[in-house]
Amino acid sequence: MKEIKVALLGAGFVADVHMEAYRYVSGVRVVSVYARDKPKAQLFAAKHHIDQVCDDIATLLSNDEVDVVDICLPNYLHHEVVIAAAKAGKHIIVEKPLCVTLEQADEMIAVCKTLNRKLMYAEQLCFAPKYERVRQLIGQGAIGEVYMIKQSEKHSGPHSDWFYDIHLSGGGVLMDMGCHALAWFGWMLGNGVKPVSVYSQMSTVLHGKRTRGEDNAMTIIEFDNGVIGIAENSWARHGGMDDRIEVYGTGGVSYADLFQGNSALTFSEKGYDYAAEKTSTTQGWTFTMFEEVFNQGYPHELMHFIDCVREDKEPLMTGEVGKAVLELIYAAYASAGSGRKIPLPFHAIVERPIDLWLGKS
Repeated sequence: MKEIKVALLGAGFVADVHMEAYRYVSGVRVVSVYARDKPKAQLFAAKHHIDQVCDDIATLLSNDEVDVVDICLPNYLHHEVVIAAAKAGKHIIVEKPLCVTLEQADEMIAVCKTLNRKLMYAEQLCFAPKYERVRQLIGQGAIGEVYMIKQSEKHSGPHSDWFYDIHLSGGGVLMDMGCHALAWFGWMLGNGVKPVSVYSQMSTVLHGKRTRGEDNAMTIIEFDNGVIGIAENSWARHGGMDDRIEVYGTGGVSYADLFQGNSALTFSEKGYDYAAEKTSTTQGWTFTMFEEVFNQGYPHELMHFIDCVREDKEPLMTGEVGKAVLELIYAAYASAGSGRKIPLPFHAIVERPIDLWLGKS
């Protein structure tokens, strides 16, 4: 079996997550890492035993040994780096969101198709074992005909300062975390089901001194089969990461909590090293995570993409999926800005989708 060589772009939180996930993927080696801050890249490389360190993307992409580029960079960089990587002959997996505008998404998809490069939109919730088990139950008719689905992801705020800068991120919590729900809705309901309208309400309740973006959002998607999808997202929820799904059917219901069901209930007077993502303290009662990255679906996502590269198959989460999610994000910002339901399809030419909420379009 040919070894697949990966270059990782980024040395922050999600890059660390991807490196942990690669430990589960056989026949893969991360051979190079890029960070704009070279000492940061060197520390990351030493931690993960990566041979090559780069502070120049062009240099990294010129390495003929690299088969796959794994992009874990700030949102505003996704477009230009995907284009450059495709032109350098690499297959690409890019962290969410796909990019910042629909125009960028169209170009990324077109260039990758023209150059016959695989482009995967990294949406790990569609690979998370517990959530995938619920999807299988739905397919078996376990809860009858589905009429409502819900996904919520909430914590107290992002890992890095750039998330708060709408010029770099393109939006707030909807862009950062709502994209998970919007992709998962499509995966749960199947390719034949299409969204027809979006209604969203947004506010900034906790981080107003740091960002002009929303840190709390409720978004409702109507689908053409009558199903309602509800996405709840917050950067204002204290107490660590909360991620859960609810699926309601005419013959039953299924709930799944991504974190608490995979944890050990722990009480500690003095605290300890790590409980779970975004947990601010380990004193008192906590839910202590184990195999956190595995349970979130990251290894399964990367295994799938590497298999697609090796076997020349189409990824489940394509660039088109990422673009469809972005269109829903546009409509949600437009809904929150206008106070009305937005019919789909929807397109607006804006610098950033969040401008539709901030009233600059």
